[in-house]
Order: sequence, then structure tokens, then C-alpha cells
Amino acid sequence: MSTAPIGVFDSGYGGLTILKELKHTLPQYDYIYLGDNARAPYGPRSYDTVYQYTLEAVNWFFNQGCSLVILACNTASAKALRTIQQKDLPKMAPDKRVLGVIRPTTEILGNFSTTHQVGILGTLGTIQSDSYPIELAKFFPDLKVFQQACPLWVPLIENGEQDKPGADYFVKSYLDQLFSQSADIDTLLLACTHYPLLADKIRAFMPKGVNVVSQGVIVAKSLAKYLESHPDIAQKCSQSGQLSFYTTDNPQAFELQASTFFGQKIAAKHTDLA
Repeated sequence: MSTAPIGVFDSGYGGLTILKELKHTLPQYDYIYLGDNARAPYGPRSYDTVYQYTLEAVNWFFNQGCSLVILACNTASAKALRTIQQKDLPKMAPDKRVLGVIRPTTEILGNFSTTHQVGILGTLGTIQSDSYPIELAKFFPDLKVFQQACPLWVPLIENGEQDKPGADYFVKSYLDQLFSQSADIDTLLLACTHYPLLADKIRAFMPKGVNVVSQGVIVAKSLAKYLESHPDIAQKCSQSGQLSFYTTDNPQAFELQASTFFGQKIAAKHTDLA
């Protein structure tokens, strides 16, 4: 490729909610999105498997000319990002960068809470990693963090059930489990990029007055600051406002689902990673 787009990676469709905000905040840049739909979901998979899959994706982006890759996937950010940054990048591409969604979120999440108690909703992999409590403790040591895995939410969303009555039970069940840990939680983080599609149902079944925080705007603003403070990286990212979409599965099926997450119709191509 003659361009150097910013790479945006997710195990499936959820990262499109991040890309949507990146495009809104930084429309001048080129972006290339990759969904590893053929091997999704990542949430239940082991650390080693998620790391291997994510590393393959990062290499794919580098081969497309990307100098900067955003892991727009909480599971990949939790299970693979640090190893890739510390072990792999110095050897394979020391002049390139891979960023995630957990760090920018934890830098500001505590600012939303007045009770100093926050709830984290995520995939099993994200919750089991304890990445959010660990990172939040660095920025907000007095913050109490309560977590709840929601393993059935991603399948519901990817099967188009998020707006249907059948989803109500599963949304209410996980929220009840979370708030049973503490009635003083006043801030709720949707720590999976799929979950904004359930935001209306989540608000319907949670206590009134609780903040619901999605990551798209946070990550977009953080990237804008990052590029401003790292002009050497920003200069390597091409700026012609172009978008490209790839999937490791069926591109026609991807296109049908993608509009729900991205807010507009897209055209996708198939690619292989392994």
C-alpha cells in the first residue's frame, strides 16, 4: 500500500464502535479495520491463544503499511497488548506502535464517580485478567472496583437480538449480579466494544442516576492527544480520509452486521491471517 493508515483491530464487530468515534474525532486520517470474525469470540479463549491471534493481526497491519495499530478490543488489550509492546515490538518493529483501549479508559474513569465505586461489565477474558482493577489502582487508589462477566451479551448482539425482548433476562441478570456486590456503584463501564448496542436496555434495568460510560469517545480523544504529543508517529500516518474494512470470515455477512455497529453501510474484503 502507498498509504499508511491507522490500523484498528477487533475480534469481530465491536471495534467498529471505536472506529466510528475515531473517524468522527480525527476524520483526516486513513483507517483500516480488521475483524477476526472467523475466530471470534476472543473472550473465552486462553491468554496464549488471544496473544497469538492478536500478534498475527498486528503483523498483518504492519504488512499493510501501518505504523500505528489500535487494539479496539478489550480482551486483546487485556491478554496480549503488554506482551506485544514489551516483547515483540522491540524486535520486529521498534519504530511502530500498538495501543489499546484499557489504559485511556482507566486514566479518567474515576472522574465520573462521586461514591468512588465503579462497576465493570466485560467478557469473561477481560474480567478474569483483572486488567481494569490493576490499572485503575494506579490512577485512583481509593476507588472500589466491582466486576461482572457477561458472556452471553456478545452472542446476543452478533445474532441481532440486542433490541428484542429475549435479551431482557440476560441484561437484567448480569446487572443484578453486579449491583448485588454493592448498591453504591454510581458509574458503570461498558468494557466491551459490543456493549454500547445494549446501552438502552442496560439503562432500563439499572438503578437510576448511574453513569453509563462507553469507550469510543474516550479512546478517540486519547488518540488525538497521543498523536499531538507524538508528532513522529502522527507524521507517518497518512491523511486522506480513506476507510478500508477487512474480515477473516465472509465479507458479505460482515457488511450486513457492520452497519449496526458503524452506523453506515460499508464494503468489506476477505483476508487470511494464519
